[in-house]
Amino acid sequence: MKHSYLALVIASVLSGAVLVGCDKNEDAAGADAAAQQQMPPAVVNVQTVTFDTVPQVQTFSGRTAAYQTADVRPQVNGVIDEVLFREGGNVKKDQPMYRINTDNYATSITSGEAAVAQAQANYQTALANNANAKAELGSRQASLAQAVNDFQRLQGLVEIDAISKQQYDQAQTQVRTAQAALDSARATVGQTQAGIESAKAGIQTAKAGLESSTLDLNRTIVRAPISGRTERSNVTAGTLVSASQANPLVTISRLDPIYVDISQSSSELLKLRQQISEGKAQPGMNSVELVLEDGSVYPVRGKLALSEAKVDESTGAVTLRAIFPNSNNILLPGMYVTARLTQSVITNAALVPQSAVTRTPKSETQVYIVDENNKIQVRPVTINGTYNGQWVVTDGLKAGDKVVVIGGSKVKPEQEVVAKPLENANPAPSAKGQGTPNAKTPQQAAKTVDKPAGNETSAKKPTETAAN
Repeated sequence: MKHSYLALVIASVLSGAVLVGCDKNEDAAGADAAAQQQMPPAVVNVQTVTFDTVPQVQTFSGRTAAYQTADVRPQVNGVIDEVLFREGGNVKKDQPMYRINTDNYATSITSGEAAVAQAQANYQTALANNANAKAELGSRQASLAQAVNDFQRLQGLVEIDAISKQQYDQAQTQVRTAQAALDSARATVGQTQAGIESAKAGIQTAKAGLESSTLDLNRTIVRAPISGRTERSNVTAGTLVSASQANPLVTISRLDPIYVDISQSSSELLKLRQQISEGKAQPGMNSVELVLEDGSVYPVRGKLALSEAKVDESTGAVTLRAIFPNSNNILLPGMYVTARLTQSVITNAALVPQSAVTRTPKSETQVYIVDENNKIQVRPVTINGTYNGQWVVTDGLKAGDKVVVIGGSKVKPEQEVVAKPLENANPAPSAKGQGTPNAKTPQQAAKTVDKPAGNETSAKKPTETAAN
């Protein structure tokens, strides 16, 4: 009996404890439900979607390159007597830079002048010889004429035996002798004429030698081939240099204007051209904005100068070259820069703040929108770069959609919210005049991350929205 009574008491105590525990759980659940019913809907800030024409700004990495570069080398052999410029300074075209010893070249000038004088004297002698030869030719012609006349007169006399046959033969011999002398005189005239031509050629040769020596003497002053800034001199006074040496004396670079060489992925360029051919985009502008290594924006915009007609096999990229004014020499060759180029214009796109876009674990971009029932809905979107610090959405949204910009991390799909317009929302700039790539607020300029060439568009993960 005692054991039965004890078991009954224990059973009663346990059942009471169970009832008390159930009552407490039911009270807690009811309190939570009441608290949830009493909590007001979450407040989110939204931006109404509008479509407009948006420039598609591409961002490229690049290097600066000198507009012109000239390696200064000597054109004559000799020892450097003096360096005539300041290293690292600016020089003008034809400005003297080095002076080479002139002793050997001055001697060559003296020898050349003497050679010219001798050649001119030889020419005068040839003229005199030619004149004498011509005079001798005239005398021989007269002698021949006299001999012919005498021979013709004696020819009639010998027929009537008025003179002897011997006299006739002598007259005939005199004609032949005079003819031979005339021929010899003519040959002498020809030789003296050739001597004149040879003397003329000698004068030209001597003058050419003198001019060459003069040119070499002038080349002992090494001048700047272009205007620009010099690098360090590779030689000093006392250095022996030669016209055939491989190493330059110094290098001059023209820095105003200056080139910026940038590379674009060939696949990105192909995609751009396909968009333009399909009418999804229009050709953009050829002006280029430059961002320096310290993050500052170069104050002057450049222009696209050329696009190479081949793809680099090692990188799969096409080289683009832009030209920038550089009057203050801020840009130096070899600097790393970032170039922003508007290569195309999207005709029907929406600008959405970066805080509105999230990325799913599958790398799909999406936004939250507030529907007509004030409930959160998920909308997949297609991103095509950024503009003025905002994502460029080309697909997935409709005009009038209310995109959640601030407060997206506090809500979930199908949750009822209170939507408030985003204060101080900037209007969507366009390529038609409502805005330009330079029309940025300080906040936008700080957040602008343009689409890198050749890379996929990146968006923030769901846990990284700027609204949190």
